[in-house]
Amino acid sequence: MLEPRRIAARMSARRVAAEIGEEVGGIVGYQVRFEDKTGPRTRLRFVTEGILTRRLLSDPMLKGIEAVILDEFHERHIEGDLALALLKRLQRSRPELRIIVMSATLDAAPIARYLGDCPILRSEGRIFPLTVRHLPYSSAPLHAQVSNAIRLLQGEQLSGNILTFLPGIAEIRRAARECEAIARQTGFVVLPLHGDLSPAEQDLAVLPSAQRKLILATNVAESSVTVDGVTTVIDSGLARQSTFSPWTGLPTLVIGRVSKASATQRAGRAARTAPGQVLRLYSEEDFSLRASHDLPEIQRADLSQLLLSLRAMKIAHLDDLDWLDAPSQEAVQVAESLLDRIGATGAMVQRLVQLPLHPRLARVVVEAVDRGVGHDGCRVAAMLSLGQRSEKNDLLATLDLLPDSQLREHTSQLVRMARAPKQTAPNDDELLLSLLAGFPDRVARRRAGNLILLSSGVSAELMGQPPAYEFLLAIDAEDRKESPLPLIRLTARVEPEWLLELFPNRIEESSTLEWNLATERVEQVRSLRYDKLVLEESRGNAPASEAAELLARKVLEVGVDRFVDAEEFEQLRTRLAFAGLGDASVERTVRELCVGCHSFNDFREAAKMFLPLLEQQTDARRLAELAPASVKLPNGKSTKVHYEQGRPPWIASRLQDFFGMQDAPRIGPERTPLVVHLLAPNYRAVQMTTDLAGFWERLYPQVRRELMRRYPRHSWPEKP
Repeated sequence: MLEPRRIAARMSARRVAAEIGEEVGGIVGYQVRFEDKTGPRTRLRFVTEGILTRRLLSDPMLKGIEAVILDEFHERHIEGDLALALLKRLQRSRPELRIIVMSATLDAAPIARYLGDCPILRSEGRIFPLTVRHLPYSSAPLHAQVSNAIRLLQGEQLSGNILTFLPGIAEIRRAARECEAIARQTGFVVLPLHGDLSPAEQDLAVLPSAQRKLILATNVAESSVTVDGVTTVIDSGLARQSTFSPWTGLPTLVIGRVSKASATQRAGRAARTAPGQVLRLYSEEDFSLRASHDLPEIQRADLSQLLLSLRAMKIAHLDDLDWLDAPSQEAVQVAESLLDRIGATGAMVQRLVQLPLHPRLARVVVEAVDRGVGHDGCRVAAMLSLGQRSEKNDLLATLDLLPDSQLREHTSQLVRMARAPKQTAPNDDELLLSLLAGFPDRVARRRAGNLILLSSGVSAELMGQPPAYEFLLAIDAEDRKESPLPLIRLTARVEPEWLLELFPNRIEESSTLEWNLATERVEQVRSLRYDKLVLEESRGNAPASEAAELLARKVLEVGVDRFVDAEEFEQLRTRLAFAGLGDASVERTVRELCVGCHSFNDFREAAKMFLPLLEQQTDARRLAELAPASVKLPNGKSTKVHYEQGRPPWIASRLQDFFGMQDAPRIGPERTPLVVHLLAPNYRAVQMTTDLAGFWERLYPQVRRELMRRYPRHSWPEKP
């Protein structure tokens, strides 16, 4: 009989054994991680879901097992879904094997269809009256809301224990401190209940007691477990749910709202043995907007442990199994990639799957055993699997602060299962190398302040005081709603040379050219990278032949006129355009002058030859013919031709210089007449025209009278 939690397996076995007048370990027994209470007479075995997976690894045919019951299946844990898929596969060769799925809230029809339209049995059981109350929204912290709810109940005639559902251990601790005083006043003892407690500590909360209890529990008490004497439930409506971030690739726990089905399960804890009531710390409208059932864990959590089990069973593809709800391809790819990164292939798969740990931690233990620090590796794995932390963010410092009995017990169990030889002395470097083997994708480098850069290219933020080391492992991380950067809670030191030792195929040496914006020069950057993380970097002068291309691109980006006389350059470009010769040669000329240069300063010196060279790049004779830089006037004087974008070219000179001319000079492919600026002796224009003959005939007499008056010493003939 599969139970979703260890506490449920223990209590269910105890209850059934008591019903037949026996002790646990006889006809009825249980087996959970690190604890086996079964014997040769055991006929009914209560186990956690993962135990069945491990049994199938060593005994694929489940010899001697006639029926498997999956209890509380509505919780839809990954291990439960895997067990169901494997059992259905086993039925092909063992059709007599019976599969029974049980739940108080699950919609039975889809499961029945999945199992081949199997029969559906319903048991109503004894139902005691249950009163449900919803409280209005409150902005107070959760622990304060719990305390206020108890004060609200204080005036009522409560006859039993109070069971409070909270999302996690941290919330339980805060609520325990907040409620201690009022619990003492009302005669209650405050007791925690969660999966990380020892069996003895869990028994204090769930077994009968003469003293009334205020039990602060996670969702371990939501199903399978009847907590003795509970008549009142306080429901926060929250739970910690396992998920993973496809963005960071980091598994994480998030606090979320429980579904209607879970809320109903929680409420039912108050009416198992007597009439009860439930006080929900959220409104009725909030309840109505919640999902009917929780999303199956297989569609939201890390799949690496599931895929490791399938690799051990030689099941190459997930499609080889008939899933009730298939996982997403994206999640499968992430998990497959992780297993490949930690070397979970070939013989290593069988070594890893023997340990009841996440594949990362199993890899840490295996590597630690091989390096002679197996005991310390098991202690680290136990600490991480238990979720034990301290105020320190360094793993070794945290390890020194945790002389915990539960940690010692888990460590000794892992040492036995891993068959770790006796460790003669501690060795931090070997232990940290073992951690690196399990977390090869979490290598990071410190940046400014508390910021780090992961080898995946993702930035993150360190919690607490930054460690002294530059390279590190980001071991424990979580996404945050209030920040785009994940928060790293636990780190370990990494030396760059360790990456060369363990993962030489992930190290890449490269040489690239980069533009140094501060010095405005091309530099050659030589770097040693682990994935996307730079381990070493050096800068120096780039080879001249390679620098020219990047320098030319940067010169063209900022504009050539920054390095030459802008007016002269614009004139030349406009002449080229007017002549129909284009300015494609500008880029070519820049590239020629950049050869041998490394910086803007170098190019500025070379650019003294830019305009002459640019002119040479074109058909100089054709350019002079179609767009001359100057033209000669009748008196032999040369005057500059001005070229402007969007305007016809023009010349300017004193009016006397044009005496004897009837037509303006013409240039260009279309023989365009130049616009003539006729200047007075003070060099101010008195007229602009392309029709000199018309000017002399119509306008000159009037202009002549005015100029004679103002400049009597100059010659102003009547017929110029």
